[in-house]
This record gives sequence, structure tokens and C-alpha cells, in this order.
Amino acid sequence: MDRVSVTRRYRFCAQHRLHTEQLSEEENWAVFGKCNNPNGHGHNYVVLVTVTGEIDPRSGSVIDLRELDRLVDDAIVKRFDHRDLNQDPGFAGRTTTGENLAMLIWDLLVARIPRGRLEKVGVIETRDNYFEYAGSSPCRVTIDGASHG
Repeated sequence: MDRVSVTRRYRFCAQHRLHTEQLSEEENWAVFGKCNNPNGHGHNYVVLVTVTGEIDPRSGSVIDLRELDRLVDDAIVKRFDHRDLNQDPGFAGRTTTGENLAMLIWDLLVARIPRGRLEKVGVIETRDNYFEYAGSSPCRVTIDGASHG
């Protein structure tokens, strides 16, 4: 059967501070500049979720979009919207960069996509910053203490 991809767009607003304990205060400022402001800063994030799979002959769709919307809303939007990313347990031990956010979103979704396959996750952070991750799928990830995949 033919494989088709579908991409859905989701939005959330969040704040963060680009800072790592692996660098001194001076090094953090040199690497992250104004994004290292101790008060943080915010973004209106856009997340693109692409699922690829065979078309269901009955529905004519790769995936039930309402179900995908529910999954992404529950796993991503509700978790991050109007939050401080630095306080999220998914960022324990890693910097809240766009690259790491795309990878975390992938990890949160990959085992939950019910039909089809998660192809990639894109994160638009600013007009000029776009991050994309297409990790290996399916994989075994731990989400909220439960193993999936």
C-alpha cells in the first residue's frame, strides 16, 4: 500500500532561560547572550507533528486527526503551555534549547501515536529558529514512570 504523511500544527506559549550548570556564569553569557537573562524570556512555540503510514481503506486517512489532536494536547500542549520549561522534569540535566525541546516532544509522542508512525517533530521557536527531530521509531521510552514502545 501507499504511504502518506500528514502534518498537524500545534501551539503553546512558554518561557525559559538558556543556562547550563556545566558552564560558568561568564561562559553562559558568552554562549547564550541575552537568552541567559536570569528572569528568562518567552516564545510562542509552534510544533509540527508529522505522521506517516498507510491509508486506511475505510476512512481514507493515515490517522484519526481528532485522536492525534487529543494525544498532542494531552502530552505536549497542556504540559508546556504557559509554563517555565526550566522547571519541567524532562529538562532535568539538559538545557532548554530548541533542539532539546524537539527531542523531548518526540520522546513524549513516539509511543503514543496509535496508528501510523511518527515521522518527525518540528519546533518553530522564533521567526528565524526552526528545529527538527526525526529519531528512531518506534523506541522504548519512559513516560511518567511507565515504559512504552
